[in-house]
Amino acid sequence: MMLMCDATGMSQRRACRLTGLSLSTCRYEAHRPAADAHLSGRITELALERRRFGYRRIWQLLRREGLHVNHKRVYRLYHLSGLGVKRRRRRKVLATERLPLLRPAAPNLTWSMDFVMDALSTGRRIKCLTCVDDFTKECLTVTVAFGISGVQVSRILDSIALFRGYPATIRTDQGPEFTCRALDQWAFEHGVELRLIQPGSQRRTDLLRALTDDFAMNA
Repeated sequence: MMLMCDATGMSQRRACRLTGLSLSTCRYEAHRPAADAHLSGRITELALERRRFGYRRIWQLLRREGLHVNHKRVYRLYHLSGLGVKRRRRRKVLATERLPLLRPAAPNLTWSMDFVMDALSTGRRIKCLTCVDDFTKECLTVTVAFGISGVQVSRILDSIALFRGYPATIRTDQGPEFTCRALDQWAFEHGVELRLIQPGSQRRTDLLRALTDDFAMNA
């Protein structure tokens, strides 16, 4: 409409009358509610914490927090903020300052999990899931298999919890087995916080690093 008015020099009112368009429709400007700013900020915070989560899983996290918002609105704000998940690229990770992690005050409060990769004499790859209690320094499991999915990780944790109960927090890296929907749902159902270590931060516990390195050397 503006192009038509500029090209012919006629007023908006006359141009709308000729085209049959309502003048109010022509001059309408969308005004997003102020609540969008708060919601967009929370979406950004969650996306930065869970870098491999798309808008649907961010929407599920918001609903868990009590924000009953339409998934289409989350989709719009998610993409307006430029948070679309990009394809992974291998890149060199810059060294960062290593800061001490807070130690738990009692047993069974915080566990740490990681994978150790190895191979059989035949060349077939195996995965070893290691899990330790950060307070007692006890190795809770070393589970070896050709492949371990997020569903299998949750079952392994359930088997540990039969004897020890569930922890308050589990620390992991951002591998696909630890960020998958199955483990996220498991943690929600059992009241466990999954604390994901940011890529490149080198904030994995010294205990777990020592355990996995020693296991890899002697396996």
